[in-house]
Amino acid sequence: MSASLLPLALVLAFASVVMLVQTSAEILFARRDRKARVNRRLAMHATGLSREQVYARLTRNSVRRFGPSLSRAAQLRLTRDLQLAGVSMPLSRFVALLVGVAAGLWFLALALSARDPGGGFLADALMTLFGSAMLTVVGAWFWLGRMHRARLKKLEQQMPIALDVMSRALRAGHPVISAIQLASEEMGDPLGSEFGLAIDETTYGVELQEALTNFAERSGSADAYYLAVSIAVQTETGGNLAEILENLSSVIRGRTSLTQKVKALSSEGRASAARLTALPALVVGFQMLTHPRVYTDKFSDPIFWPTVWLTLALYFGGWLVVRRIVNFKY
Repeated sequence: MSASLLPLALVLAFASVVMLVQTSAEILFARRDRKARVNRRLAMHATGLSREQVYARLTRNSVRRFGPSLSRAAQLRLTRDLQLAGVSMPLSRFVALLVGVAAGLWFLALALSARDPGGGFLADALMTLFGSAMLTVVGAWFWLGRMHRARLKKLEQQMPIALDVMSRALRAGHPVISAIQLASEEMGDPLGSEFGLAIDETTYGVELQEALTNFAERSGSADAYYLAVSIAVQTETGGNLAEILENLSSVIRGRTSLTQKVKALSSEGRASAARLTALPALVVGFQMLTHPRVYTDKFSDPIFWPTVWLTLALYFGGWLVVRRIVNFKY
C-alpha cells in the first residue's frame, strides 16, 4: 500500500468501527426499550399463550396442596406474598427452591462439622439443620419484602401517569373499560399487567368494581383502593369521572412527594432497624452452621434454655418497638 493511502485507510477503518459500534448499540437499546415498554402480560400474549393461560399464570389464585406439612393457610399466605412481590414462580417451585437451599446449607455444615472430632453427631445435625432453615427463611423473607417494596414503589409512581391517560381517554369519549385497557397497553409492569388482568376479568363476567378491587388486593397499594372506590362511587352516584381521576392523580402525586420526604428523613432509622433485625438471626444461624458445638455442648447446662427463651422474648420485643419507631403514619 502506498504511504499516501495509509492515512485514508486508517480513517475509513476507524469510521467503519464507529458505525458498527453505533449500529449495534442502537439495536441493543431499541430492543431493551421495547422490552421495557411492553409489560409482562403483553409479552406472554405475544408468545402464543391464550388469555386464560396468561391470567392463570399471573394471578395464581388456585392453591393446591403439594404436601401435608404445609397447611392451606400457610399456602395462601405464601401465594399472596409471591403476588405482592411480583414473583411469577409457582408456589411449589418456590418452596422446593427453599428446601433445596436449606438442604445444601445443611449438607455443607455437616461436612464441616464432621472434620471436628468429638461431640454428638445427632445433636450437631439437628443444630445445623435448624441453623440452615433459619438462614433460608430469614433470607427469603427479606428478599420477598424487598421485591414487594420495589414493586409497590414502581406501581405508585406509575399510577398518576395511568390516571392521566384514563382521564384523557374519557374526555375523548371512550368508556371506562376502554380507558383502562388503553392504560394497560401503554404502561409497563407492574401496572400495565395488573390493569390488563382487570380487563380480562371483566371479559369473564366479573363486574368492573370487583375487578378493580381484586387488582387492589393483588397489588397491595392504597392508591389502587382509591381508584376502585372512586370508580365505584361514580358508578353509583354519577358525576364527571375524568375530573375525579384528575383530582385523584394530583392527590397521589402530593402523597408520593410527602412519602419520599418522610422516607428520606427516616432513612437512617429504617436502615438501622433492618440491620438490627437481621443481624442477630444471621449471626446465630451462621454460628449454628459453622460451630454447632458452641450450643450443643451447653444443652446440659440448666441455665442454657431459660437464657434462650429470655433472649428470644427480648429479641421479638425489641423488634416490635423498633418497628413502631420507624413505621410512620401520615
